[in-house]
Amino acid sequence: MAVERLLVVLDPPTKNRLKEMSRRNKVSVSSIGRDLIKEALELHEGIYWDGVASEREKSFSKQTALTHKKVWRK
Repeated sequence: MAVERLLVVLDPPTKNRLKEMSRRNKVSVSSIGRDLIKEALELHEGIYWDGVASEREKSFSKQTALTHKKVWRK
C-alpha cells in the first residue's frame, strides 16, 4: 500500500487540540490526524449504510421475502 501525503489547513484551535492529543498519546500530530480522519470516514460510511438499510426496510415484505432455504436451496 502506497502512503501519500495530504496537506490540510487547520484553524488554530483545531491545530492546538491535535497537538495536545499528540502530546497526551505520545504520537505524532500526523498520526492523530490520520486516525481521526479514518474514524470520521467510518462514521460517515455507517450513516450512509444506515440510510440505505432504512430505505430497504420500508419496502420489505415478509410475504415476498425469500427464506434461507429458498436462497441456499436446502
